[in-house]
Amino acid sequence: MPAILLPYQRRYVDDHSRFKLGMFARQTGKTFTSTLEIGEDLVAAELRKIRTRWVILSRGERQAKEAMDEGLHLHLRAMNTAFDIEESEFRLSNATTCKALEVITRHGSRVTALPANPDTARGFSANVLLDEFAFHKDSRKIWQALFPVISKPGLRLRVVSTPNGKGNKFYDLVTGDNGWSKHIVDIYQAVADGLPRDIEELKAGCGDPDTWAQEYELQWLDEASAWLSFDLINAAEHDRAGTPENYAGGPVYIGVDIGRRHDLFVIWVAEEVGDVLWTREIIERRGATFAEQDALLADVFSRYRVLRCCMDQTGMGEKPVEDAQNRHGAGRVEGVLFTASSKLSLATVGKQAFEDRRIRIPMSNEPLRRDLHKLQKVSGPTGSPRFVAESDSGGHADRAWACFLAVSAASTPGAVLPDHATPRTLGLHTDVSTRFRDPDSGFMSFRRSF
Repeated sequence: MPAILLPYQRRYVDDHSRFKLGMFARQTGKTFTSTLEIGEDLVAAELRKIRTRWVILSRGERQAKEAMDEGLHLHLRAMNTAFDIEESEFRLSNATTCKALEVITRHGSRVTALPANPDTARGFSANVLLDEFAFHKDSRKIWQALFPVISKPGLRLRVVSTPNGKGNKFYDLVTGDNGWSKHIVDIYQAVADGLPRDIEELKAGCGDPDTWAQEYELQWLDEASAWLSFDLINAAEHDRAGTPENYAGGPVYIGVDIGRRHDLFVIWVAEEVGDVLWTREIIERRGATFAEQDALLADVFSRYRVLRCCMDQTGMGEKPVEDAQNRHGAGRVEGVLFTASSKLSLATVGKQAFEDRRIRIPMSNEPLRRDLHKLQKVSGPTGSPRFVAESDSGGHADRAWACFLAVSAASTPGAVLPDHATPRTLGLHTDVSTRFRDPDSGFMSFRRSF
């Protein structure tokens, strides 16, 4: 074993447990350490003239390439082991492909590195390294696909990552009583073992206390990193919210999150009562055609006094936005392109509405509560903020983004309601002066200052 290994790295590599995980702080050599074990296994197989098989599943193609180029290739060259490099296409179930990188030794041992998803997880019978598993999209689905494969006797599983909140499978593995061998090394332990880092300099350079706590001190930041805490969500719940029959004829603002295949299509309908946005209806569909989505939105416009609608225009949203503008007026329908900047703006406006108690949402709607709470603000590789949400059967925080789009629609000066845009009544008052009064506000001023 190379003498350059620090004690915590040596302990990890020398541990040959069948199921092993490592939770390491950033800049402590996770990739170097975890790929070294694979390299040593390849060399041992060469000496015994047998074959071994490994798969490295990373969060993306770039990370898979880094695991090969900056990890395994370096180790094999240092150990004077001959190998070939191949690149191929791995076909996924949705007819798309991803790049697969392979190392093949003289006696036929093979290591494949590719981005993680349920297809790649179930596509190999081999020893597996899940690299940065806490950051894998659909980590629970990946686990469900992988574990029946890895349960074959003799196969080994390695899971390595820094923490990324509590809403992923990595958290379950680290905190669960599962009998796994666990190596947990924060920045303080790494430096104590000889890692040449200035902790105070690192901390000052990090600049973000949450990032430092999670990525260097290995703290689980769930409530701290959740964009909307359960306290904020609880405070916004009301038993009169979410019922179309409670619509009182006031001005309505709509948020639409476009989803076609896997994610939800969501229409969020909010009526302005006083200075409070009351959720009147949340329409959700999975797998709806664009024609069905157009019809659902048209029905909403026909039943409510819609002043403004903000729609997700990203990707497949281009045509639905164009169709909605043609049908309902470009002055009332705004397309919003989801970028890091626009998401930060939307999320900020939405959170302020919750903090100021200017929004009411349905009571005890657990899928909605989970959707609102799963959204997290994290630091990207460059330090810039971005929003992530664990994808599950409930979607990808689709309801949360529809909500934020509706709040944004209410915060932007809207168009004048056209004469022809009179909604069908629901058997309720359509006279603004007699509509439902917000019991929490006590006044009816129509100011929008989110």
